Amino acid sequence: MSGVKKVVLAYSGGLDTSVILKWLEETYECEVVTFTADLGQGEEVEPARAKAQAYGIKEIYIDDLREEFVRDFVFPMFRANTIYEGEYLLGTSIARPLISKRLIEIANETGADAISHGATGKGNDQVRFELGAYALKPDVQIIAPWREWDLNSREKLLAYADKHGIPVEMKRGKASPYSMDANLLHISYEGGPLEDPWTEAEDDMWRWSVAPEAAPDAPLYIELTYKNGDVAAIDGVDMSPATVLETLNKLGGAHGVGRLDIVENRYVGMKSRGCYETPGGTILMKAHRAIESLTLDREVAHLKDDLMPRYATMIYNGYWWSPERTALQTLIDATQVTVNGEVRLKLYKGGVTTVGRKSDDNSLFDENIATFEDDGGAYNQADAEGFIKLNALRLRIAARKL
Repeated sequence: MSGVKKVVLAYSGGLDTSVILKWLEETYECEVVTFTADLGQGEEVEPARAKAQAYGIKEIYIDDLREEFVRDFVFPMFRANTIYEGEYLLGTSIARPLISKRLIEIANETGADAISHGATGKGNDQVRFELGAYALKPDVQIIAPWREWDLNSREKLLAYADKHGIPVEMKRGKASPYSMDANLLHISYEGGPLEDPWTEAEDDMWRWSVAPEAAPDAPLYIELTYKNGDVAAIDGVDMSPATVLETLNKLGGAHGVGRLDIVENRYVGMKSRGCYETPGGTILMKAHRAIESLTLDREVAHLKDDLMPRYATMIYNGYWWSPERTALQTLIDATQVTVNGEVRLKLYKGGVTTVGRKSDDNSLFDENIATFEDDGGAYNQADAEGFIKLNALRLRIAARKL
């Protein structure tokens, strides 16, 4: 890692990255460029600029990436109905490739020869950041302080901050015991009491949603309009991708939608317990499957379902920029040309129920054929006998051998 003259740091302005900023300057004797991304985490990012300026940083990037995040990362993922290990909607995972992309872009713009992040050596994020960076800039140098330094506790970080005059904001009131990550798709909680998978999450931990039992007694009905597999309007009002997700988060959260408590398998080998709030994503998943049920050919839909777990694992493990993910995305996107129409949903006390779906131009549902009444000869029921016997042939042959 010798010869590093300039490094781009993914910088939040918090204790960890403020210490990393100083540590990089001290350890590598290099210039630091800071990059702070607004992914809709709900906290102001502009204070990071003032902090970086106070540390003497000359090149400071504060980027609003909310629309790009939802349009180019979240929506493509939801076209595949992506769920990891049957439950997780990949809220943290899908944000990392965008951050990696922007880190590399800034490195190229500023002539930096290295990037740095604050992910620990135990988690998935280090893998996601670095796989993305190497895919986009093969020879980039990556500095991961948590894998190099001995500041492996909060006490040591505070001592380092005190020694180097790094101001530490002491928040009033009870400090959160959780490690949290938020963006427009979700907020996650790990650590603290959650490290015991038998312990129920405390009620006051959740920030985006009311408890289902405390949700309104009257259900809320909403209508989503789909164009080529993406939501383009809510209740007839056209919206940008980021506005769609922000709106669904508010509507879902108010009705207790989107809470999740799971134990997942990290790519680095350990199991981890995490809690997630993904109200908008939970609604999107339900609605997208509903509109696809009406507009996708059976075998195309089943093929997508077969491929989805592999696609989900690629994203979870950090392979967004891989050729296999790109190839799968091409196939997935090709299936979405006909995914157009409206879905009506009912939100009620933590649940999302599909209560209607229609597509004037692309529906494959034929009421004349599906009806239990007289279909006027549209379907010859006698044809089913031969169909059944042909499909039973191998079963009958095998049964005779028993």
